[in-house]
Amino acid sequence: MKTQAYTFLVVTCLAAAPLQAQTSVQMARTQQDNNQSPMMMPPPEVPRAAPADLPTTSTVMRTSSMNVLDDKKRLGPNDYVSFRVVEDRDDQSQQLRVNDNGELEVPYAGLIPAAGRTCKQLAYAVKAALEKEYYYNATVIIAVDRISEKSRGKVYVIGSVRGPGPQEIPADETYTVSKAVIRAGGFGDFANKRKVKLTRKNGEALVVDLKRVIEEGRSDEDVVLQPDDQVYVPQRLINM
Repeated sequence: MKTQAYTFLVVTCLAAAPLQAQTSVQMARTQQDNNQSPMMMPPPEVPRAAPADLPTTSTVMRTSSMNVLDDKKRLGPNDYVSFRVVEDRDDQSQQLRVNDNGELEVPYAGLIPAAGRTCKQLAYAVKAALEKEYYYNATVIIAVDRISEKSRGKVYVIGSVRGPGPQEIPADETYTVSKAVIRAGGFGDFANKRKVKLTRKNGEALVVDLKRVIEEGRSDEDVVLQPDDQVYVPQRLINM
């Protein structure tokens, strides 16, 4: 009897094995069908990097206010700018170049002095010229496309500084009296910081109080340099 019972148990197990295998296959197929069902939830999206800033020309096309134009960087010869008049409703902007004389030739307005001006200052100058004859109201949008790699010219720093001599005006920054003095090594021991004299090529003379500019943060009193300017730092009689 024991032998028969054992034989029956083995036969039962062997018969159940194919059934379990078949059940497992059916479950796997059901799971696969469920995964392929159109009702399944889509996988989470992979985060993507934000797009890079649009080119300046595109920015000009999306801008309709002159109040937001750059009022810091000053233009120089061989700089390129994007230009458009909002009222023209064009779908493209124009690229214009500041010529070697520092002027920008603007359609209908002619040659407009551009060197030494910011985009905002230049835009208002062009606006005034256009509204004289051609526009009742002109909203002028100007932005820098490319800064020239050429030197803006030279300035000369003399007097009570540690490294007097000529300096190249950088092409990509607004160069001021305080920057020129700092590049010259700073003030000498007996420098009169309050009476730094700036002399223009045309003979115009200005006095800049660099003590207020540097030590008191009055950057609005700093003066932007032009080619061939001369900066003279005088000495005080007593070092106080």
